[in-house]
Amino acid sequence: MPKKMIKGMVWQIDNETLDLQGSWDKIGAQTLLVQWSALDDVSFVQDGPWPQAERLPNWRAIARQPWAKDVILGLAGRSDETAARSDVSNLIAISEQLAKLPTPLNVVGWYFPVEIDSSWQGATQLGPLLSRLPRPLWLSLYDSANVGAETLAQWLDTWLPEDVGIFFQDGVGVHARTAAVARVHADVLLRRLGKSRVRMIAEAFRPKEGGGFRPATVEELKEQLQIYEGLTVYLFDGPHYVSDALVNKLTLTP
Repeated sequence: MPKKMIKGMVWQIDNETLDLQGSWDKIGAQTLLVQWSALDDVSFVQDGPWPQAERLPNWRAIARQPWAKDVILGLAGRSDETAARSDVSNLIAISEQLAKLPTPLNVVGWYFPVEIDSSWQGATQLGPLLSRLPRPLWLSLYDSANVGAETLAQWLDTWLPEDVGIFFQDGVGVHARTAAVARVHADVLLRRLGKSRVRMIAEAFRPKEGGGFRPATVEELKEQLQIYEGLTVYLFDGPHYVSDALVNKLTLTP
């Protein structure tokens, strides 16, 4: 198994992971995708447009980490998907303000954390609104309705601005599809949108008996990443599911 299995790691900020530590660079991570810098009317950065969280991440320490040489900074979101989609205009306005704040991070792009899929009829109205946000800009995409790769890519191509990229969530962690099927989705999106606009989110978790989720085993994650070889892959998410022990097992696995 090659050492450089991934390009980046996703961080879904919560109070339990503010002291961000890990060894994800050992498997190739150099880019940190921060899912949001403000969530549910709370800012995780200084001088944000929403009230500041009681405790903030140590952004300066994070900026020194080898897995955060580059950062794609998430903007304003809501934890409830329905609430987020009904509040897009306000979240865009808040995100505009967040994107202008100085940080110690090497920000190479921005991510608007209102996730899209073809079942959201209002998604097509996002196009003009996204013009208010800086570039490079990224959205995340999933296929909850299982419309298929070709239909999904064609739908995107009708409204997504040509300078906006996509992180495709593979759905493997929730058993929505196999990694092989997710690879087909990624390949179709690459063909339709271009290599520079498509990245894969590999879900590094699996359903847990009794409810909730557990980290993927080394065997599960290794198989998943092998299928994605050649793609630009980010793990979701490092702090919650990809421990140093799991990283070490991955690097030792032939």
